[in-house]
Amino acid sequence: MKESVDFPVIAMMRSPFKEKFGIPRQPNLVDVPCYIELIAPYNDAAAFDGIEAFSHLWLLWVFHDNKKQQGFKPQVRPPRLGGNQKIGVFATRSMYRPANIGLSVVKLMGVEQQDHGIRLCVTGSDLLDGTPILDIKPYITYSDAVLDAQSSYAVEAPIAKQVFWHTQALNQRAELLQQQYTSEQELKYVEQVLALDPKPAYQKDINRVYGLRFSDLEVKFKVGTQDVFIVALQYVDMV
Repeated sequence: MKESVDFPVIAMMRSPFKEKFGIPRQPNLVDVPCYIELIAPYNDAAAFDGIEAFSHLWLLWVFHDNKKQQGFKPQVRPPRLGGNQKIGVFATRSMYRPANIGLSVVKLMGVEQQDHGIRLCVTGSDLLDGTPILDIKPYITYSDAVLDAQSSYAVEAPIAKQVFWHTQALNQRAELLQQQYTSEQELKYVEQVLALDPKPAYQKDINRVYGLRFSDLEVKFKVGTQDVFIVALQYVDMV
């Protein structure tokens, strides 16, 4: 029996999520637009004939930016359980697993023709920018949507927190908008991401300032019990 199998990479994800910190922990929690750029010879439009009749797609992809692990670890600490309780790796969606493969459902917004082929515009992605994609399959409602499924410790979607802007961040926001380094729509996406509270579940210090990169923006923020406070906003080239 073969111990490993090789697969071709058919596409790359182009996403405003430039680092792992801040990426939604599950797909379809934010409606940020992302682009799947097909690689030759898979960028042939004929290969996607009929795909626009489907509203959602399955993406099979690779956790390409993981730190190296020494050997197989049978248990992990899911963020949903506070980051302290251990559970079997195959009972989680942890990125650290024997095969670094991820599976996500995204919403298909359209197929765009480009000089070098085509790309797919999707929303709801939880993929890091530059993620290699191994396969794309249509989501089939009658078989893929299991209405009576049970989800153990991940029953309910996370409750979104309210996002507020401190005075300094508001001034920086106005300046970046005036200089057209960002847009109101992009800042709404930033708020969606922060409302999901991307900090580690075990971190309880409400005075700690966190930072994340979203597209070309560097965002500094604090997380309270029910709120997120944006304290600074900068364009990456200004950082």
